[in-house]
Amino acid sequence: MKTIAVLNQKGGAGKTTIATHLATALQHSGHSVLLVDSDPQGSARDWAAVREEHPVSVVGIDRPTIERDLKSLAPVDFVIIDGAPQASDLAVSAIKAADFVLIPVQPSPYDIWATAELVDLVKQRIEITDGKLKASFVVSRAITGSNIGKEVSATLEEYGLPVLNTKISQRVDYPGTAARGSTVIEDLPRSEGTREMLELSAEIESIMAEQEAI
Repeated sequence: MKTIAVLNQKGGAGKTTIATHLATALQHSGHSVLLVDSDPQGSARDWAAVREEHPVSVVGIDRPTIERDLKSLAPVDFVIIDGAPQASDLAVSAIKAADFVLIPVQPSPYDIWATAELVDLVKQRIEITDGKLKASFVVSRAITGSNIGKEVSATLEEYGLPVLNTKISQRVDYPGTAARGSTVIEDLPRSEGTREMLELSAEIESIMAEQEAI
């Protein structure tokens, strides 16, 4: 069982959008998937509640016992944790449970600065696990056609964590499909949004496979 935690302690970074799309992309690839909603607001649970076709299993664990609670659940290929904003105890628990931490960051100085505390927590865990935990940034909600994404990537690299090649753009299709309990992968399979999300899933899978091979 591989666990991917999508974390950012600042709201509005697109965590739930990325988490639900990752879960869907992995499920469409033939993997068994569990989506863990650790946000007390329950956005991923709301998404699942209105979903009619190809349901994704979603459970709510919004207390700092994620790493322990996952052990009592039936094993699956992938667990995706949709992290809670502004809750360091939940973030620590999610990091402990994770094999890979994905940190979505909007291309703005305020969002970059806000990641500092989370990066410190992740780096501490990487050190404790002798590098077994992997973590990366992904530029999220980037404006299409803007160079700011490249500038943000260069700035993020100063934190000492890699930045994924894939970037997730700001698109009206994401909230539009979410309202139906769906994703662009299912509703708009030939869209740029689908291409981005499938590339993101494939890039993360590749990193995790490389780690397993070591």
